[in-house]
Amino acid sequence: MKKRILVLTNNIGGLYSFRKDVMAAIVDANCEVYISEPDDDERVKYFEGIGCHIIKTDFNRRGMNPMADFRLMLRYRKMIRQLKPVAVLTYTIKPNVYGGMACRLCRVPQLVNVTGLGDAMENGGWLRELTIMLYKIGIGKAKCVFFQNENNRAICIRLGIADKKSKLLPGSGVNLQYHVYQDYPADKGKVCFLFIARLLKDKGTEEYFEMAKVIKTRHPEAEFQILGWIEEDYQQQLYELVNEGVINYLGTTLDVRPYLKDVHCTVLPSYHEGLSNVNLESAANGRPVITTNVPGCRETVDDGQTGFLCEARSMESLTKAIELFFAMTWDEKRQMGLNGRKKIEREFDRQIVVNAYLSELNNIE
Repeated sequence: MKKRILVLTNNIGGLYSFRKDVMAAIVDANCEVYISEPDDDERVKYFEGIGCHIIKTDFNRRGMNPMADFRLMLRYRKMIRQLKPVAVLTYTIKPNVYGGMACRLCRVPQLVNVTGLGDAMENGGWLRELTIMLYKIGIGKAKCVFFQNENNRAICIRLGIADKKSKLLPGSGVNLQYHVYQDYPADKGKVCFLFIARLLKDKGTEEYFEMAKVIKTRHPEAEFQILGWIEEDYQQQLYELVNEGVINYLGTTLDVRPYLKDVHCTVLPSYHEGLSNVNLESAANGRPVITTNVPGCRETVDDGQTGFLCEARSMESLTKAIELFFAMTWDEKRQMGLNGRKKIEREFDRQIVVNAYLSELNNIE
């Protein structure tokens, strides 16, 4: 008889980009997989195609309405009672917390993946205290809690959210057959940098903008690109920089590989991450990475060997890192990319993540 598994996620895109290999492996392990997600998206078809069942579950990812969140927990509880899964897998804050509450009420094992602690935990104040309380209630009794960086794990152990039995994963890992090494672009007098992220303050958008303006005056051969969704707060500023020739905006994509092919370095000046998939995928494609010396980013780079680390929230530090890159020869830059690929193969193969999930599920009767 097949084991029935329920997966709770707030974003089908994230599940597709970073966890589809885990889902496929669970299906192949003779499990019946149900996925609760809020999106009408073409990527749903992939999961249906491999045999998963989709349950459309609407909710506000960022909203803070207590009644709406309570109703979400009740929907999860009803879902669990109807499906009677042997385990529930949860990703991101709301499914982790409210799915965890439902699992406790229904006495069903929960496997949690903490992909990051979120803005509330990072910024402090009363919202941080509320988040800590919700985490304790939501995932405090989970069968297994996976963390993506040691700093997040240590914080949650110290706060009593998780215990020392929690486990560390290499982020979401990288599919090394999908993200293969791409030859380093030739030296044609232009140096291309690519920022891949949704344009949010915490991704270092403002620092990237300001750095680009400074570097373009010193190095006209520099090209600064952006690939990602534009939040309303940054639309006008971005369009002005595009019109001034400072930034080249590339839009959005489901596949970053064609865009990585022609760039010399990727840049992510993020304030905090669970573990940056953008950095891992960039390195897997053989591109040096400039990112911040914060948990979730620093693990992805060997400073001076596969890229450079700079300080978060500092345009000056980011600019200095870019200047260090300019000072390198083409051969040195290419070797930095090769070093990055080897690091990903050594430390971040997605099969590590797949095996960790299968191992936990095999221990559930």
